[in-house]
Amino acid sequence: MADARYDLRIEDIAYLRHGDHALLARLYQPRGAGPFPAIVEVHGGAWVNSDRLNNEGSMSLDFRMPPEAGYPASAQDINFGIRWLKAHAAEYGTTPAQVGGFGTSSGGHQILLAALRPHDARYAALPGPVGVDASLAFVISAWGVIDPPGRYALAQARGNQAMLDNHHKFWGDVAAMEEGSPPHILARGEKVSLPPALIFQGTADEWVPTATAEGLADAWRRAGGAADLALYEGERHTFMREHPTSPNSRAALQRVQEFIHRHGR
Repeated sequence: MADARYDLRIEDIAYLRHGDHALLARLYQPRGAGPFPAIVEVHGGAWVNSDRLNNEGSMSLDFRMPPEAGYPASAQDINFGIRWLKAHAAEYGTTPAQVGGFGTSSGGHQILLAALRPHDARYAALPGPVGVDASLAFVISAWGVIDPPGRYALAQARGNQAMLDNHHKFWGDVAAMEEGSPPHILARGEKVSLPPALIFQGTADEWVPTATAEGLADAWRRAGGAADLALYEGERHTFMREHPTSPNSRAALQRVQEFIHRHGR
C-alpha cells in the first residue's frame, strides 16, 4: 500500500521462516529515483516485547523473543534480516553498501551487537542469501540499553522485578549479559567490525547512565572506529516517542538524518 503523506510504499514481507512460523519485516520504501540509504530497524521492548510496528519509517523486523527463544536467537534473525535486505537491495531502491542499522532501547543494544559481530558464527548460523554478509554501512543506537549487565544491576538496586524477569527470560544469566554487552566486548579486545556509529540518549535516561554512553563512544573510537555521541539535556528513556515534536526530539531527528546521509551514500 502507499502512504500519501510521505509518498511511501509500505509492505509487510515474510523475510524468514522458522518451520511454519513466518517472521515479517515492515518495508517503507520512498518512491522516486534511488538508490537510497536503507535501514534495518530493530525495535525495543526489553528484549521480550513489541514488534516491527513499534517505530515507523524503516525496514523494521520481527524476530524471535521469549518465550519462543532467548539469546542468541534474535541476533540470528537480525543477522539474517540484514543479509536478506542486502541480497534484495536492487528491488527496493538501494545497494548493499548503503544498508545501515537503527535500534531503540533494547533494539539499540541489539543493532550494536549486530554491527560489531556480523560474522559471528552463532549470529550468522541461519543459512540464507549468498554473496552478502551482515556488515553494516553505519549503525545508530537510540537510547540503547548498551550495557545489559549494567541495567540488570540498576533493576536489582531499584527492586524492579518485572525488569529482572525480562533479563532472565532473554539472557538466562549475568554471564550471558556480559558476553553480549558492547562495552564488555570492546573492553575484552575482541576482533569486531566498527562501522560509523551514532549513539544518542537523554542525560536523564533512567536505564543508561550518561557515563555508560560516553564510555562506549570512547571505546569505539579507541578500537579504531568513528563514533558520534549526542546527549540531550534532561531527556529520559524513549524521549522521542513520548515527545516527538519537542525541540530535543527534533534536534535528534535532524542529527539522525544528517548521519544517515553522510554515511549511507
